Amino acid sequence: MSDSQPGGGSLGRLADAILLPPFQGPEVPPWVLAALERGLAGVMIYGSNVVSTEQLSALTALLRAATGTEPVIATDEEGGDVTRLAHAQGSPYPGNAALGNVDDVRLTEGVYHALGNDLAAVGVNVDLAPTVDVNTTAGNPVIGTRSFGAEPGLVARHAVAAVTGLQSAGVAACAKHFPGHGSTRHDTHHVLATIDGDLDLVRQRDLPPFQAAVAAGVAAVMPGHLRVPGLTADLPATQSAAALEGLLRGELGFTGVIISDALEMRAVSQANGISDAAVRAVAAGVDLLCLGRDQDEEAYLAIRAAVVSAVTDGVLQAERLELAAARSARFRTMLAAKTPSAVRPGDSLTDIGLAAARRALRVSGPSSAVTDPVVIEFAPQDNIAVGSVPWGLRPWLPAGSVIQVPIGGGADHDALVSGAVKLAAGRSVVAVVRDAHRDTGAQDVITRLLAERPDTVVVEMGLPVWRPPAGTYVATYGASRTSGQAAAEVLGLTEPGAA
Repeated sequence: MSDSQPGGGSLGRLADAILLPPFQGPEVPPWVLAALERGLAGVMIYGSNVVSTEQLSALTALLRAATGTEPVIATDEEGGDVTRLAHAQGSPYPGNAALGNVDDVRLTEGVYHALGNDLAAVGVNVDLAPTVDVNTTAGNPVIGTRSFGAEPGLVARHAVAAVTGLQSAGVAACAKHFPGHGSTRHDTHHVLATIDGDLDLVRQRDLPPFQAAVAAGVAAVMPGHLRVPGLTADLPATQSAAALEGLLRGELGFTGVIISDALEMRAVSQANGISDAAVRAVAAGVDLLCLGRDQDEEAYLAIRAAVVSAVTDGVLQAERLELAAARSARFRTMLAAKTPSAVRPGDSLTDIGLAAARRALRVSGPSSAVTDPVVIEFAPQDNIAVGSVPWGLRPWLPAGSVIQVPIGGGADHDALVSGAVKLAAGRSVVAVVRDAHRDTGAQDVITRLLAERPDTVVVEMGLPVWRPPAGTYVATYGASRTSGQAAAEVLGLTEPGAA
């Protein structure tokens, strides 16, 4: 099988020009450097690649040295619960739910500008953020605190602020997950999710933030692996020309690059594998193919070969691949020309994350002094997008203060409650949970604790949908490190400003 095509150039080189594979570990493997030298578009950066800012800066410099053209060096640094740069300690910036709760667009722009400065400083030039989904389904298993809120207008104005903040720092923004993941009840990491409602409802509820982001000049858009009734038939938006060429480019007028969500997600890979999902995405209008953190050289080579074979066999039009490669090349040229703006007067990039977390925090119920607390921490529901990132109040507590409860509250709630109450004799009780509305076991334990100890303080570090029947209630709207610190300050576990 030949990978040459009429008119010059190589199909293999064109395939490389649209691929963004990851690699494991803090050092760049030789195969990545060789691929960049022959025209690979760029790479994805995940937590395993990050040890320190100095190490990551050296890594990205090595990536750039391997190619004569600025490569795409992308990550999904959303702040809040989803962080790659700060995966070992938690993000210094609260996430979108916290920012939406404050509803100060200048604050959102400032937070994203600071986040963009952090990325630019270590050589990352594309951020797969902001998430601009309108989270209208409280039980949504994958969006939640990643969304600015449940109202289209609010999400739209903060989408603009986030895009402006990131791109003013010299980092390309990518609005996701088109045309909107917020009404779904399933996680596309596991199954194909269907957007709730017909296309007219999608236009009214889900599209305004994307329209606003496009109008604000967002450099990239990421479609979700989402089925849209009345638009994509049985296909996900990632593989639907009607969604990408018709709605996004045609109706919304988007002219930037379309970057796929991770192709190994089961929503698109379960039927016929990752390579088939990649070919279908390119055929539908995707320009850059993103691979998730657990993929390797073998997966990259398989997708590269599949794209080449698809053109050779007439499954994928050569013109579509050429157009995607051309858009990728223009995108890289744009990235090379980007110059970070100077820090604006009045910006406090060191403190803006904590200041935002403090403003987002809400306290209700009776005031309750916390003394030498026993802290019951409920393990969160698994979320692949978030990964394993520290959260909670542990950094501000003495060792041995935390009792961790598994998902569902554990097998014996009575014993758990009795044991905690006994341990906490003469001490305060604090229950820390993320998204209690999705864990009936946690609700049960918290309700029983309040019956035994009405002075129990409940700290919700997800969405405050379910609230306990009584007691002091603290809502942080996210589980970033700064959100935890803001809660610790309110509880008197640390002095304001202490790390």
